[in-house]
Amino acid sequence: MRRGLLSCLWLIASAASGADTDAQLEPRMNRLAAELRCLVCQNQSLADSNAELAVDLKNQVREMMRAGKSDDEIKTYLTDRYGDFVLYRPPVRTTTWLLWAGPFVLLAGGGVVLVRVLRRRQASLVVAEAQIETSGANLDRARSLLAETPTDQRP
Repeated sequence: MRRGLLSCLWLIASAASGADTDAQLEPRMNRLAAELRCLVCQNQSLADSNAELAVDLKNQVREMMRAGKSDDEIKTYLTDRYGDFVLYRPPVRTTTWLLWAGPFVLLAGGGVVLVRVLRRRQASLVVAEAQIETSGANLDRARSLLAETPTDQRP
């Protein structure tokens, strides 16, 4: 009877210690899952997703944590299996430089286009003002010439 009681107490204690381990792993698991992308949803983190694959990946991450793997080892395993896409912050490599530099290149290109358009517009305004001044001077000259010509020569 004592052995049965002791084995029941041992099972309860081991279950309680497993719950403590899970309680300690849960914040770490949530922190890591927030850095990983759901492969189904793509715009949600693994922590936010309820997709079947996301639940499976969270369970797999939890099991790797229980096995004593570090966060870097888990990330390496997932990137080896699913590629850099699984990371919300992919590393800067030759294959991802456009992803990192693309927004800045587009911003700089937009700035260059804006400056060119504004300069052309300013140049066309200067030309238009010169034409208006010239046509105004010609109009005054034409009026003076018309005033000098006799009325019988007018068409």
